[in-house]
Amino acid sequence: MLISWNKKSMQNKIVAFPQMGDYQTPISYLLSHILNLRIMKVPPITSKTVELGAKNSPDFVCTPFKYTLGTFIECLDAGAEILVQAGGGCRYGYYGELQEQILKDLGYEFTYVNLVTQGRTDIRRIYKNLKSIDASIHPLKSLYYTFITSKMIKYMDKIDFYIRENIGFEVEKGSFVALKRRMLSKFQSVKTYSHLLLLYHLYKRRFKKLKILKDEKKLKVGLIGELYTLMEPFANYHIEYELAKYGIHIKRYTNVHYLLFEKKNAVKRYLRKTKDYIRYRMGADAADNIARTKYLCLHGYDGIIHIKSSFCTPEIGAMPIINKICSEYEVPVLYFSFDTATSEVGMKTRIEAFYDMMEMRRDSEKRISRN
Repeated sequence: MLISWNKKSMQNKIVAFPQMGDYQTPISYLLSHILNLRIMKVPPITSKTVELGAKNSPDFVCTPFKYTLGTFIECLDAGAEILVQAGGGCRYGYYGELQEQILKDLGYEFTYVNLVTQGRTDIRRIYKNLKSIDASIHPLKSLYYTFITSKMIKYMDKIDFYIRENIGFEVEKGSFVALKRRMLSKFQSVKTYSHLLLLYHLYKRRFKKLKILKDEKKLKVGLIGELYTLMEPFANYHIEYELAKYGIHIKRYTNVHYLLFEKKNAVKRYLRKTKDYIRYRMGADAADNIARTKYLCLHGYDGIIHIKSSFCTPEIGAMPIINKICSEYEVPVLYFSFDTATSEVGMKTRIEAFYDMMEMRRDSEKRISRN
């Protein structure tokens, strides 16, 4: 059903969406350029957000549901009138309808736009849904800014890939985070694709100019797991920065560009490479993580950390297989299951112990090789 308002009333409507990591930058950029509406600056996730989400969610629903529901409640309380849900995959594809019903049962009045249904979406349906809240959307303009946004996401993910591998060795603490913050601020103001491309190459050079002291004997750790908990720092207590404190080379493959543009074909390839362990897709990111476990084991990684939200069924199914692969290759693996009651202190203690174990394992291998 199309919803029509006059231009004046449309401009006063406030749109909000749940955030995940730094991806609020490209999402906000896209919506602000194609919709004739006001885009809310979504408040950062805090303990209050989590408390609101947990209080109003079913007991055994996964953590991402609670985080995004809490964010929606805070946005509605701050004046949002239109909520956009873009989460998809796994059971999350069905969560939009449930979140909408919970919010309406709480007495909120709003328009809900779910860009993903049953874990599936396509450009035409996204355009149709957005046009339902703003009939003035121009198709060519929307296509152009969607293209810019997709490239912005790609460039952000490329920069993040470099940061993870090097942030643990920065000479000036905080230099990578500060430069990334400036880059994202500049990305928000781009007018054309050529402007975006220019900024990307500019900041790519600036990141490579940041001074690092990289130890050749550095430990290498791969991060795998459920997508939301991997990509939302608040959900995993900023585990990447915690690992960086130990001077660890970090590898994480899951990002939005992969999920949108690479995953469909990649999973078929992963299934061929892991046919000794699985023959069919297990849902969500399970097949990806099993294949990446084998890759990391084969390429000399000192340890693997598997991250998921509580009650994430596909990852629970993948964990025994991941454990089997790590046992075969004698690579240590650490599992984290995050929920609203997970202790940050406990997480840091386990990381410290895992680091010590990897160090001792490497020292033991050196002694064996010398003998």
